[in-house]
Formats: sequence, C-alpha cells, structure tokens
Amino acid sequence: MSDLKAKFEHATQDVMKLTDSPDPDMKLKLYALYKQSTEGDVSGPKPGFFDFVGTAKNEAWGKLKDMKSDEAMQKYIDLVKKLGG
Repeated sequence: MSDLKAKFEHATQDVMKLTDSPDPDMKLKLYALYKQSTEGDVSGPKPGFFDFVGTAKNEAWGKLKDMKSDEAMQKYIDLVKKLGG
C-alpha cells in the first residue's frame, strides 16, 4: 500500500472520530473528495428531483470531474487534518 493510500485510509477513520460534526458544506466536500478518490469521476444515474440530499452529493462530486485520485486523496487528508482529525 502506498504512503498516500495509507494516510487516506487513516484519514477516513479519523473523520469518524471528530469531536465537532462538520457543517453540511464541509460534509459535502468530504463526501465528494472521498468518492473522487475511490471511484473517480461521477457516474451512474442522477438522483430524482425530490432527492435533495442525493442531488447535492451528486453535484458536489461532479464538480471534481477530471481530478486525479491521488490529488483527491491528498485534499481529503488535508481537509480532515484542518478539521482536527
């Protein structure tokens, strides 16, 4: 396992241990970076019109289109550290 991948895995555990819950915008950023890191560009059908949470997640992830997995992992790690993880 690469050093970056190990740090990313550690950050995914640290985010669960945060004492203060991130605000909704920060949660969307974390979600999008995680998905971009693990799955690449957004894929699959778009959520239904009344699925507001699903739509917000899909749009946040879609904004990261073409970002490389390694870059997304590093941004995720940095964001978790900034949040105190």
